[in-house]
This record gives sequence, structure tokens and C-alpha cells, in this order.
Amino acid sequence: MGQTLALMGKKDPRLTATGDTDFRLSRLLSRWQKDDTPPWRVKPVPIHVVRTASNISLQSNTACAHAIADMIILAFFFLLRPGEYACSSSSESTPFRICDVHFIVNQRRLRWDTCSDAELDSTTFVALEFTTQKNGTRGELVGLSCSGCPILCPVKALVRRIKHFRRLQAPGTTPIYAYHNGSAWFHVTPALITASLRIAVTAMGPTLGFAPDDISARSLRSGGAMALLCAEVDTDKIRLLGRWRSDEMLRYLHIQAYPLTATFAHQMLLHGNFALIPNNPLHHP
Repeated sequence: MGQTLALMGKKDPRLTATGDTDFRLSRLLSRWQKDDTPPWRVKPVPIHVVRTASNISLQSNTACAHAIADMIILAFFFLLRPGEYACSSSSESTPFRICDVHFIVNQRRLRWDTCSDAELDSTTFVALEFTTQKNGTRGELVGLSCSGCPILCPVKALVRRIKHFRRLQAPGTTPIYAYHNGSAWFHVTPALITASLRIAVTAMGPTLGFAPDDISARSLRSGGAMALLCAEVDTDKIRLLGRWRSDEMLRYLHIQAYPLTATFAHQMLLHGNFALIPNNPLHHP
């Protein structure tokens, strides 16, 4: 309400004459913040959930299931937001399209629409080009190389998607989450992604440390970031890949990840003996 009044040229009732938040209001907000319960966050999914969800989907052997599997893989490895890899009604939904995908073989870029299947299969590096995606610079590319796994690999997933589109002569503006079931085009949605992940978590049981309801399509972005953090990748590099412009990234990460803290006690035992630079006042005679 205060912002609305300010936009109308009126005085913002929240602020004092000096532009600071009124003391009474700031004290009230501070108290509410202390009384609030800890924020609920979706849990990040580890790679074995991604593997299980992908395998279950691929066993269905339908165009929809294959598209879901590939979107799960791409979201995890590229740290994508749901609206970038699944059809969302959100106003911020800006999907990557076929024409935004770049295939590279040893520094040579392939044309997705004219290269052969054999050339596509030899791809060593894939990149996504930003157009209107959030926090992306238009025309900038972010890319990944092969993971070493024939299924859980961003390169192989995009190759599978492009082959599907080429068989159907889809235009370059087709979103990468589209699929054709033999009679019409359909889209992978965040709800389908969430359902697939929850089926995998249910199948894997309680050893994961979280329940199916604790995860959603958004868990793939934080799961990929957690995987990089556990691999001791520099947080600045994680922010660059995930396009976080501040420490907002830390809201997505969980200290509960076992590999992250497993050696902390041992490291503290080894390195806990330290001295401080003296700052005691000097006493002159």
C-alpha cells in the first residue's frame, strides 16, 4: 500500500521525514520475523533420484515419458528454472527453444537442422543461448560437456530431443519441452516433472532423508547446485551457471547434505588450534 501511494505521488506512510522506516513499524516487523517459523524450502534432489526418475520414465517408452526424462536431466545439469524447461502459465516463463541449442564437436559448431545423425551423436559440447530468460544476457551461451553417462548427460539429452524434433520437421521456434505422440503436439509441464520425481522418491523409500511431498520441479535446480557444492566447486562458478546475481543462491542449498559436512569434525580437530593477533592495550610504565 505504501508503494502504491508513493507511485501516486503521495507520502509513503511507512517512512519518516528522513526516509527511514518508522521506528514503531520496524520494531513490529522485527518482532514478527522472530515469531515466524523457519521458511519451508523444497529439498534438493540428489543424482540417484534423477537417475531413478529418468529410468522409470524411459521404461514407459512413450514420447511423453522420454521428454520428461530428458527435461529432468537438462534441468538438473543446467540448473534451469521450471519455466525454462517446462510449460508454465507464469508470466516469467521463457522456455529454451530448438534454435537456442548449439551443438559443438571439437570447436566446430553443427547446424541442428542440416547435420547428420552421426554428427549429432559425436557432439562433445552443448550450449543454450539466452534470449529473454531471467538474469541472462541476450546472446550469451552457457554450455556443458558430456558427463560420461549415456543417459544422465546434458549432451545426450539434447541430442535425443533434437532427433525427435527433426523426425517431425518441427520449426526452430519449438520449445525443447514439446513432444509429439503420433497425432498432436503436447508439452511437458512442471506438474508432470513433479509427479515423476515423487514417484522416484516413493520407490526409493525413506533412506533419502525426505518425503515425496518435500520436492517439486524446483528441486532440480537446487539439486544440481548442491551436487556442485558437494564437489567443492567454487560458489562463484555455481552462481554463474545458475545465473544467481547475489547470495540468493544460498537459500536453495541445504547444509543437511551428508558429503558437505561429513568431514567437518575431523577438519576442525586438525585445524582448531589457532592463535589470535594480540589486541590487548599496551601498558606503558
